[in-house]
Amino acid sequence: MLRRRITTTRSIFSTIFRINSSNSHYAASYSTSFLFDDTQIQFKESVAQFAAENIAPHASKIDHTNYFPKEVNLWKSMGEFNLHGITAPEEYGGLGLGYLYHCIAMEEISRASGSVGLSYGAHSNLCINQLVRNGSHAQKQKYLPQLISGDHVGALAMSEPNSGSDVVSMKCKADRVDGGYVLNGNKMWCTNGPVAQTLVVYAKTDITAGSKGITAFIIEKGMPGFSTAQKLDKLGMRGSDTCELVFENCFVPEENVLGKEGKGVYVMMSGLDLERLVLAAGPVGIMQSCLDVVLPYVRQREQFGRPIGEFQFIQGKVADMYTSLQSSRSYVYSVARDCDNGKVDPKDCAGVILCAAERATQVALQAIQCLGGNGYVNEYPTGRLLRDAKLYEIGAGTSEIRRMIIGRDLFKEQ
Repeated sequence: MLRRRITTTRSIFSTIFRINSSNSHYAASYSTSFLFDDTQIQFKESVAQFAAENIAPHASKIDHTNYFPKEVNLWKSMGEFNLHGITAPEEYGGLGLGYLYHCIAMEEISRASGSVGLSYGAHSNLCINQLVRNGSHAQKQKYLPQLISGDHVGALAMSEPNSGSDVVSMKCKADRVDGGYVLNGNKMWCTNGPVAQTLVVYAKTDITAGSKGITAFIIEKGMPGFSTAQKLDKLGMRGSDTCELVFENCFVPEENVLGKEGKGVYVMMSGLDLERLVLAAGPVGIMQSCLDVVLPYVRQREQFGRPIGEFQFIQGKVADMYTSLQSSRSYVYSVARDCDNGKVDPKDCAGVILCAAERATQVALQAIQCLGGNGYVNEYPTGRLLRDAKLYEIGAGTSEIRRMIIGRDLFKEQ
């Protein structure tokens, strides 16, 4: 059914399936045939090649300068390769596919650059997918085509300076006025915030109603009263611009309500499950990148007259890295397949990113150890991979919040 659908959709894969895996070391390194059908494997290989050719060459410079490259527009490049609108309907310029494909793209982009992967996830899932799931036809027509093409960048703002894990305690307020709302307050940790033209923002329309008083809005860059503070200088995920958003008497027209007034918590929480799933493919890509660095190194580096990859201690580390990668990858795509079939389980969406994020940090540490002194210098990418991996234990809900969700849901099921 899926294969028939793919072959009949506006020749989408005339772009996607430009494969030359025999000439690219970025072709899938390990067997994934137990996870994907032939079409999905082709998709994975083609995105891997695209990322290797168009993103990976810039990864080190992005980390060093804290900016995406000026000589090439990565947003437009990914848009031309049909990567932004994987879950969006074809009528708006998307591919009309599911979360399994979205996770594949997220993994391979993150393999090339963790920071580009994070920004891609915020754009394609946190913004575009929220509009797909909750927007009106008019809103989709207005915003999706330019977001999907990469002409515009998207973002989502939920957390605040004093409201992170306890998101319902947000203070950003939206007062009802004639024709719309006036927003006042701040949002924090907004990925893509400094460069975004379209943002999904949550604010309280009724401060006395708790979670039932939250409403989601579509904010446009340039709206009077909306500004961004200086971007944050982060430990990792550098170049993936993050900043504080400031709303000072910002008027938002009524037609920019996403969903319904007071129903923002539904938009938020249902979106968080899918956000955690798709973002979980990011640390999977980082783990693959660690092995991309380590395996050639341990073959070439010699000590005591032979490659260090022949020593059992090194083989043990590589084996642990490999099993962490493959088990996390299997979990991610199993949950993605369930979500595509309409079975969205919050504890598994939290579980995949908890598992993948913590393992990615450990795999990156092992990669540094395998390279010894070379792993500790910035000439090699292992330090960047560790700094990038750590973000996924904090963003999209901390590891502690994920454990709370899983434990709470398991307790309720008894």
